[in-house]
Amino acid sequence: MSETTPPPPPQGAAQQVPPLVVNIQYVKDLSFEVPGAPQIYSHLRAAPRVDINLDVQARRITEGQSTFEVTLSIRAEATEVPATGNGGSEAQPGGRVFLAELAYCGVFTLSGLPDNTVEPILLVECPRILFPFARNILADVTRDGGFPPVLLQPIDFVALWQQRRAQVAGTPGTDTVTATA
Repeated sequence: MSETTPPPPPQGAAQQVPPLVVNIQYVKDLSFEVPGAPQIYSHLRAAPRVDINLDVQARRITEGQSTFEVTLSIRAEATEVPATGNGGSEAQPGGRVFLAELAYCGVFTLSGLPDNTVEPILLVECPRILFPFARNILADVTRDGGFPPVLLQPIDFVALWQQRRAQVAGTPGTDTVTATA
């Protein structure tokens, strides 16, 4: 058997650096509240209505560096659906059943990208990477809280970013950029 070794790189050749590096992902903040517990579990007759608010923010960690923290904030607020019948319910129709708030973050390093692509990378591609993990955490925490899991549908981060751009047309973002759904 013969052993082969790869040829050394040519002198002066730069090592390829990927344009987007995920340094770390983490839960920055997580809150789950059931203000009507334990009574809510005995008198809740129908699946609650769940309203979802989503926000994406990106900020430069150190001035002059190309490392950014991207935060995907999700707020899921469940309220009781008013009963259609005349049966007396102990709970207030429309009362809060639970509130789940999650700030899921990633630290990303961008290298060799044109300036006009930094914002869409931070507000579209980075949240796409974070979303499946945040979705899973939200589903687990609501299920573990005694309710059906909140399963977020896929988010169109391109449309979200374009909507945000239309709102702030003409105002360039430098260190902090956001998009909200």
